[in-house]
Amino acid sequence: MSEAAVRTTCAYCGVGCGIRATVTGDRQVKIEGDPDHPANRGRLCSKGTHLGETVGLDGRLLHPMIGDKRVGWDKALDLVARRFKETIARHGPDSVAFYVSGQLLTEDYYVANKLMKGFIGSGNIDTNSRLCMSSAVAGHIRAFGEDVVPASYDDLDAADLIILVGSNTAWCHPIVYQRIMAARAERGTKLVVIDPRRTETCEDADLHLAIRPGSDVALMNGLLAHCRREGLLDEAFLTAHVATPDDFWDAIEEDSDLWSVAKTCDVAPADLKQYYDLFAANPRTVTLFSQGINQALRGTDQVNAIINLHLATGRIGKPGAAPFSITGQPNAMGGREVGGLASTLAAHMDFAPENVARVGRFWSAPAMATKPGLKAVDLFRAVGEGRIKALWVMATNPAVSMPDAGRVREALAACPFVVVSDVIADTDTGRFAHVRLPATGWAEKDGTVTNSERRISRQRGLLPAPGEARPDWWIISEVGKRMGWGSAFAYERPADIYREHARLSTYQNGGARLFDIGHHAAIGNAAYDAMEPNLWGGQPFADGGFSTPDGRARLVSVRQAKLADPLKDWPLTLNTGRYRDQWHTMTRTGLSPKLARHREEPLAEINPEDAERRGIAEGDIVRVATPQGESLFRATLSEGQRRGEMFTPIHWTDRQSSGGRTGLLPRPLTDPHSGQPGFKSTPTQVEKVATEWRAFLIVRGEAPRWPEAVWTTRITVGGGALYELAGNGDPAALEKALPKGDWIEAADKARGTRRIAVIAEERMAAALFVTRDGELPSRDWLIAQLQAPSVAPTLLAARAPGAQADRGPIICVCFDIGLKTIVAAIADQRLADVAAIGKALGAGTNCGSCRPALGRILTENTAAKEVSHAAV
Repeated sequence: MSEAAVRTTCAYCGVGCGIRATVTGDRQVKIEGDPDHPANRGRLCSKGTHLGETVGLDGRLLHPMIGDKRVGWDKALDLVARRFKETIARHGPDSVAFYVSGQLLTEDYYVANKLMKGFIGSGNIDTNSRLCMSSAVAGHIRAFGEDVVPASYDDLDAADLIILVGSNTAWCHPIVYQRIMAARAERGTKLVVIDPRRTETCEDADLHLAIRPGSDVALMNGLLAHCRREGLLDEAFLTAHVATPDDFWDAIEEDSDLWSVAKTCDVAPADLKQYYDLFAANPRTVTLFSQGINQALRGTDQVNAIINLHLATGRIGKPGAAPFSITGQPNAMGGREVGGLASTLAAHMDFAPENVARVGRFWSAPAMATKPGLKAVDLFRAVGEGRIKALWVMATNPAVSMPDAGRVREALAACPFVVVSDVIADTDTGRFAHVRLPATGWAEKDGTVTNSERRISRQRGLLPAPGEARPDWWIISEVGKRMGWGSAFAYERPADIYREHARLSTYQNGGARLFDIGHHAAIGNAAYDAMEPNLWGGQPFADGGFSTPDGRARLVSVRQAKLADPLKDWPLTLNTGRYRDQWHTMTRTGLSPKLARHREEPLAEINPEDAERRGIAEGDIVRVATPQGESLFRATLSEGQRRGEMFTPIHWTDRQSSGGRTGLLPRPLTDPHSGQPGFKSTPTQVEKVATEWRAFLIVRGEAPRWPEAVWTTRITVGGGALYELAGNGDPAALEKALPKGDWIEAADKARGTRRIAVIAEERMAAALFVTRDGELPSRDWLIAQLQAPSVAPTLLAARAPGAQADRGPIICVCFDIGLKTIVAAIADQRLADVAAIGKALGAGTNCGSCRPALGRILTENTAAKEVSHAAV
């Protein structure tokens, strides 16, 4: 047992928060924010706070597997190397591919890219980062000549206006959002949120523009045309540092008057004018954008419309003034640096012949790839068509996360040879693998990551690798050796790889590329181990120089594409995204009982008017369908949804639910420049699914078999699992999911209610509650009984003897505080603001991601109280 805190980096979003982790026992870790890390200054969101709940060995892949047979590393690696060599020999290097992940460390990414592009000789390595930020990459390269994010978090502190576009920052990047809130409190920074949905992020904004999905180019072009008319362009900067195409201003002026833009974007002209005025009055502007911009069929154009606005008004290269792409994964940026995308080479180089030759010389590569490889959607299409015959998937779950995921599953099933490296034994993608290789997880990995502001931080292992798990870089290197390239992959430690990566960044660079970490080219092992977080690139473009041949940035002509009218058979538009306390496909956050409580089930958020027309009520089971597929969700009615639009979360898989499979729904259509799928605007329809009964099952540990029902969702709770259920026919079939033990039972035939508790070893082993017409009780007290030392006499009443307070839905995950507790405190203690709620209950005082919800609850209850007083 160690009592010394290890400084490492969070496993989740691209904010890149520093963590101090202390091992307190066997697979037990205490997590605290690192006050010395500049990204978060000691703060953590709910996901980071509860990382300690996810480092256990439940579900871990601990040994190499060929099919369902455990084998030794040598046998597994020999098979992988042999099958890849045979496939290349018979069908050429483009018949194989790697699909990797922003969950990899930079060192892992580097070795995978080197093996595929320098030694196998194909560009067919792409990453799940293609799904979240590749349009930003393409936009940066078009405008700046290099994929450089020209901002840092310090710019948020210095800005007078922050514009959030397509970003639910309060949920998806909570620490950045708290930094924005601090700037508002300390400096009066203005905040505009541009998002079709009214999310938690909108609660504290000066202005929310709920624009029509896909109208971002019209919005930004309209603002730029307004700036030109009002004399707000930085003519000196444009003349000295920016190249402007001949037709640029003609494109900008098309349909650019206030009324035309308002009509295209479907917003009130007065609100649009307020946005223009805020931009005009605050030259120190940061436009922070994320998936809502990138995950679109014209995502790259939307990125360039934002960048055009900043270039033309000189709002770049200065403190508090920049376009700022914020990434979704912990090392999406590191992957970009080493060429993890199929469209780039390492060290921010493209496939220009001189770059191919340069990287080839540096690596002494025998077979350099000379052209880009297949991007993610095209890659899996090629797998399905039989053009790719050997595929290695690392640290990601494309059977869930790719668009048109049903087709992706068909491709994986048909592929002659599939390798999956992962920490989890049973994933939706792993079920198609011929070989599964056990990789180390967050708590065991050692290397570096780069966050959204270009800051490189160390990730340090806390725990020994369990079983036979090995680092990804080691696994890839061993395959490279067995394929005949031993000297090129003779790495002994991550520092060896990092030094090589740093040397390549500066090799024959000569200032052509801003990415240059040559100061680390000879870093010693001890210095690497002790490396402090460091920012490469400084304040990019502060000198007005860009990474283009002539040193000038480029304005890019972009026009608003025609927006499609609703289709007769698919009248709604589906948007997809994240929940506050979950991450990707929940292989990690799904292990945390606390993180499960905020949004326990996959919800379809529907505007009340759309729901009423379809006979859908709160809590109904609904079928969401698109031309690609369908899945079931629990309906929730939300005024934050525009009419004609709906939202579903991306996280649920077949391992957790019979529904919630959002990946089945989007079209496999992509942006023509970046190859990024358009997850945000899929034509869809929704209908109610009739069910005759509702139920829940609480089980110590795991249910002996999956409960069969129309709707089944598994939720991790302390000591076991909660299953939310709905179905038709005889619910007695649920009894098959009960563990062995003695039963106590009660039934009310009039209400169609049945309650069963299973007792084993003098403790509650399970509780099954079913109703046809009545209400189901709160689950909280029964869940607590899973860890109680003895059986309570009131199990079937689902409450302790005497009165039992109902907390209501959990709002503050950090301190486990429910809605009803908050509402009661507001009324009883006359709480007047969010700070007062925090002082009284603690809610909102840790990660702060629930503060917008607390503000909304406060407003709603204050309004209700005023209405009540007025009625009296």
